[in-house]
Amino acid sequence: MRQRNPPGRPGCDNAVMNDQSSPAPDVRAEPVLLRATEDAVAILTLNRPRQYNALSKALLEALHREIDAIAADESVRVVIITGSGNAFCSGHDLKEMQALGSQEEVEALFVSCSEFMQKLVALPQPVIAAVNGIATAAGCQLVAQCDLAVAADGARFAASGVNLGLFCSTPAVPISRNLSRKRAAEMLFTGDFIAAAVALDWGLVNRVVPGESLMHAAHELARTLKSKPREILALGKALFYRQLEKDLRAAYADASHTIAANMAGDIAHEGVEAFFAKRSPRWEP
Repeated sequence: MRQRNPPGRPGCDNAVMNDQSSPAPDVRAEPVLLRATEDAVAILTLNRPRQYNALSKALLEALHREIDAIAADESVRVVIITGSGNAFCSGHDLKEMQALGSQEEVEALFVSCSEFMQKLVALPQPVIAAVNGIATAAGCQLVAQCDLAVAADGARFAASGVNLGLFCSTPAVPISRNLSRKRAAEMLFTGDFIAAAVALDWGLVNRVVPGESLMHAAHELARTLKSKPREILALGKALFYRQLEKDLRAAYADASHTIAANMAGDIAHEGVEAFFAKRSPRWEP
């Protein structure tokens, strides 16, 4: 169900500010982003748990580097993005933003984040958000921008900026493209939290599972995706996002051309032949 913000925490971006106001600085030598590769699945873990995995400039730069590398790596079939600690991502690092000297510097930070979100769309590989905890503001944006999302049953979501007098303008872009207009407006205008079950009902996530099963469920979904031809998933993902931005006639024209070219290729030929022969297709792994 919809949940009001907890007392003392009008939005999880505030939680970031409260954590960062501690006199003890974060001096860990650990990287802000972790990457592991398991059976052709790249797992990116946001690694600022004390800051609820807030998107600092350094973390955004690391995400840009890894996504650029993954885009050029054909051995990676699927990407999973998750968070360390108890949060998925609480949005932008507000303390860092407050320290910036000008509107131009703040805008450059938001542009960097927006460009990263667009790289997720352009990435040939499918991207799964494994939402292990709170996802607020730009963290909710990240969930919405990933192609698919699996959430732990205890995860919660909010476009909470309005509670701080900072409307979630950039999160509004993917949120409004995932949810119905009224539900997107409710999230953006109220800043209230929604539970994982509501996020599932509203279309923000694909699946909700017990917290201890989150990564297993994400990998199960990744295995399903890996069973499909890599080139066809890349072709289909590009067409999926491209046609969404076109009017109906242009979308059908693009889709007709795309599927005809697909049908003429070797991969579809093998798939159709296998179907009639009642055998598994012999696609390259």
